[in-house]
Amino acid sequence: MKDFISINDFSPEQLKELLAESSQLKRLYKSGGRDLCLTGKTLAMLFEKPSLRTRISFEVAMTDLGGNAIYIRPEDIGGIRKQEPIKDIARVLSRYVDGIVLRTFEHSAVTELAAFAAAPVINALTDWSHPCQAMADALTISEHCGRIEGVKIAFIGDGNNVARSLAFASAKLGIKMVIASPARYELDADTINKANQVSAGSVQQINDPAAAVRDAEVIYTDTWVSMGQEKEKQKRIADFAGFQVNSELLKSAPPDAKIMHCLPAYRGFEITDEAAESANSIIFDQAENRLHFQRALLKKLMA
Repeated sequence: MKDFISINDFSPEQLKELLAESSQLKRLYKSGGRDLCLTGKTLAMLFEKPSLRTRISFEVAMTDLGGNAIYIRPEDIGGIRKQEPIKDIARVLSRYVDGIVLRTFEHSAVTELAAFAAAPVINALTDWSHPCQAMADALTISEHCGRIEGVKIAFIGDGNNVARSLAFASAKLGIKMVIASPARYELDADTINKANQVSAGSVQQINDPAAAVRDAEVIYTDTWVSMGQEKEKQKRIADFAGFQVNSELLKSAPPDAKIMHCLPAYRGFEITDEAAESANSIIFDQAENRLHFQRALLKKLMA
């Protein structure tokens, strides 16, 4: 394992190994222990998109493991692809640092970076994929449901990068995922086909949120308007009417169904404040687990 670009690149055994290491390191750090396996190592973090959880969790993870992180904004290097090509950035950074994180728009940017970098490259989000989020989600589900295999997730909303990574994770880890999206916002058929080739029937796309949450152990939602889609905001809000995670939708779900959101949450749109703050919400455990998974990932790639 050199890079971490898409969950679909890895075997179930590799993903389970990362989850087990995440749990082990979480217990260690919660007990006051330390694993300083990255002492003397440096991580470069290139961010075209700003972030609270991704930036802080990677920086803290590197510090926890004894290393250092350098945060690089586009303007610090003249922009990705603008001042110099990605292949040059990749080869220069590989001479300076031990790992590279990229959070960007185009998925091709992270794949090109990985192709030319000698150092490990981590996808911290592209418009196509958000693998670190999905793996932290899997860790959270295992903690709250007591297992991963056989858990049913209802994903309510846009068939976006988070839904895609969760679909691949579901297929690899034995989760049953039902995605409920309005027409024209479904997850693409190619992703669903690839997921179901790994595990038949693991991912299903429908247009009825009430049917999706029936028998679901986990109800997951994400923003209707991702970064870069601001011009579509009003149309998207109208098109997603009826797909809000709220008390009415939750009447169709089991009373103990857990509620997840990858954050930031736009309360009053894809989720109500009441649902986000309910006793069933595990949103902030989910956010915390970004740190614990990323510790394990950095150790695996860089130690």
